[in-house]
Amino acid sequence: MTPHERYDREYFDRWYRAPGTRVSQPALLRRKAALALAVGEYYLGRPVRTVLDVGCGEGDWRAALRSARPALRYTGVDPSDYVVSRFGRTRGIRRGSFTTLEDVGLADSYDLVVCSNALLYADDSELSAALASMAARTTAVAFLELYTADDDLEGDRPDGLRDAAYYRKAMRRSGFRSVGSHCYLGPRAHGLAATMEAPG
Repeated sequence: MTPHERYDREYFDRWYRAPGTRVSQPALLRRKAALALAVGEYYLGRPVRTVLDVGCGEGDWRAALRSARPALRYTGVDPSDYVVSRFGRTRGIRRGSFTTLEDVGLADSYDLVVCSNALLYADDSELSAALASMAARTTAVAFLELYTADDDLEGDRPDGLRDAAYYRKAMRRSGFRSVGSHCYLGPRAHGLAATMEAPG
């Protein structure tokens, strides 16, 4: 089953709306968005104006971000035909995958890049391609949720989760530097951090 087929309306109904299996909580999403905006703006020294959301699903981050920054320009990318046909035009979502980010007409840079609850589904080549493309476009901070085999996850847990050492190596190779709580400085922003903020 391809991502275009797997991530259909039934998938989103099950994991994002059904009371018994729902894994996404609006209050938690608002806290994540507030954290990402705060860290991004700390390093930018100004409000976040542009956001790229990779693996955006139905674009839930858009509403959470724009409730705090109404003028923010949001671009979402997702492989789901259902998502793009239903929400593409109204929520700024285009069809694309981890390996096609260079081919979907993205801007050269975004103040904040988000990839929430998606990278754990990427295989090694997809992860490498996505990190390289996102790093090249990150003006300041990326919010990238990376979960390992040691993390307690609810919901659609994939087989073969990686260990932390794998992710640390992949992040270093792509040029991302951790500043804590799923937030990473892109390569062009390294000079914005003090040594102990982003120890490498």
